[in-house]
Amino acid sequence: MKAVTWQGRRDVRVEEVADPAIKEPNDVVVKVTSTAICGSDLHLYELFGPFLDHGDVLGHEAMGIVEEVGAGIAHLRPGDRVVIPFTISCGACFMCDRALYAQCETTQVREYGCGAALFGYTKLYGQVPGGQAEYLRVPQAQFGPIKVPHEGPDERFLFLSDVLPTAWQAVEWAEVPDGGSVAILGLGPIGQMCARIAKHRGFRPIGIDLVEDRLEMARRRGIEVVDAAGNVVEAVRELTDGRGADSVIDAVGMEAHGSPFGAIAQTLTSYMPDRIAGPLMTHAGVDRLAALHQAVELVQRGGTVSVSGVYGGMADPMPMLRMFDKGVTLRMGQAHVKRWIPELMPLVTDPSDPLGVLDLSTHRFPLSQATLAYDIFQKKDDGCVKVVLDPSA
Repeated sequence: MKAVTWQGRRDVRVEEVADPAIKEPNDVVVKVTSTAICGSDLHLYELFGPFLDHGDVLGHEAMGIVEEVGAGIAHLRPGDRVVIPFTISCGACFMCDRALYAQCETTQVREYGCGAALFGYTKLYGQVPGGQAEYLRVPQAQFGPIKVPHEGPDERFLFLSDVLPTAWQAVEWAEVPDGGSVAILGLGPIGQMCARIAKHRGFRPIGIDLVEDRLEMARRRGIEVVDAAGNVVEAVRELTDGRGADSVIDAVGMEAHGSPFGAIAQTLTSYMPDRIAGPLMTHAGVDRLAALHQAVELVQRGGTVSVSGVYGGMADPMPMLRMFDKGVTLRMGQAHVKRWIPELMPLVTDPSDPLGVLDLSTHRFPLSQATLAYDIFQKKDDGCVKVVLDPSA
């Protein structure tokens, strides 16, 4: 089959790889009909080479049609249409019983001290072949796959794999008071959906970004926006009686603009041999922290900062005096995808499309053009906000 493979820094290629097969009784094989490029994939594109091998299949946002089922699978059959959560969880362990699916003890990658395995996301998370491919083997399929109706375009359901539950969790964990304000740093796909979900739930979202196309997308959905090229803290305080937002969501993560030291450190590490870079990143790695530090400044005293943007540093300097003085609550982590599906499914199946899932992807490419798609997405060219790849095209 054809699949998107990692070959080095800023080097992804579509290659022929072995077809997936059933290995365990609780596996299924899915024929992928749509698969998206996530902002987190760009961290692999730029930074995480020490934890990847040449030829690793990328991608963790996929949906398709069940092709084959293992002997232990009773609730799925060939022909079912499913979305695949990016986290691989068993649904029955200590953590899963507490709906902390991203910490599943059955699939935890203990070698690296990490949580549940993820599709297409480095040795740190199990090195499981990803979904940017024609076919995908899905472990723990007795729990993971989400059945969806056969009617409707893929984009109506695809974002249940990651974007929607990640955004819903970010808003939930922001603990926005009734009718309160929430500033959202970064209006990529997650930030866009955070803003839409916050508005849908009766909050006041304020979207912040540098890219005009992203600001305009938010405006189309009736979201207040602030251009990050200006004095963001002052602008948000002017909109919130001088106090700052009740809550803040950091939807940017480790590659934030305005972090020169972190940018230099990340770039230097990415060019080091893996045997040096890997230990360095896992013990002394630093992130670009401009967004997280700005979130601490933007939030009202006593407020909550919810972090959905991915961070990977182990020696990140944090403004502890400022955070302690302001009484800031900080919540973060991978999305517990299936925890939020009961709230999201009625919204994505609603014909009125209240969250605008059909107004998120800006580009759709054949899988064969994945190299171009990654380049456009990384550079934010041509108004690119979200890319979907079509393995059948």
